[in-house]
Amino acid sequence: KTYVGWCWKAGGSASSNSDGSITSNVSANVTAGFSIVSYTGTAANATVGHGLGVAPSWMIVKNRADANAWAVYHSANTAAPETDYLVLNTDAATADLNTYWNDTAPASTVFSIGSITNTNGSSDAMIAYCWSEVEGFSRFGSYTGNGSADGPFVYTGFRPSFVMTKRTDSTGEWRMQDTARVPYNPFTGYLRASTSEAELSGGAFDFLSNGFKIRNNDGEINASGGAFIYMAFAENPFQGDDGVTQARAR
Repeated sequence: KTYVGWCWKAGGSASSNSDGSITSNVSANVTAGFSIVSYTGTAANATVGHGLGVAPSWMIVKNRADANAWAVYHSANTAAPETDYLVLNTDAATADLNTYWNDTAPASTVFSIGSITNTNGSSDAMIAYCWSEVEGFSRFGSYTGNGSADGPFVYTGFRPSFVMTKRTDSTGEWRMQDTARVPYNPFTGYLRASTSEAELSGGAFDFLSNGFKIRNNDGEINASGGAFIYMAFAENPFQGDDGVTQARAR
């Protein structure tokens, strides 16, 4: 059988973080803008330290003790993303509920959670994966579909290696395309995070030197007037370990 995996390197062994009202254990890689956060829920409005030093743009939270859906926060989801949530394991559109993020945007040291069990189950073990945007390496944004085979171009500032998209104003699956499975344009092989189905074909993207271009009018990625979010990571990051942007060698 064939398999694919997408991996992010955090910061090694977790350490205690008391920045929030709930003490968390955090493994953070600030250079890559990625941290793994474990904490115990309280079922009351709270804050949790994430260790990134800047506000996360994308977060996935899972209750490890209960059979709850994966809660998703995305900074470009709506005009007020802290009031809304998405669910990774379904095709559901954005919904508004203050018990997910307590209607409070993430800050440089903490993210906020409400009372719902998906993000803050009482005495439940919780896990959060947090990403902040890093110039030349990652970008989290939105675009509007045009319903044409000559779809929108989305600027990222780098050639992507992995792109995940989701329609937010209506139902639509979480679509993933990458350079490991399809190393050339157009990228037609895709997977859906929200289903258990095998790889599908269609929904072509072009991965370009500074972004990606949609080459299909599939409503799941390019409905006319549809609102979409994306998460993109670079094939060859324009970023050094010191955080200074630098040119890629030939």
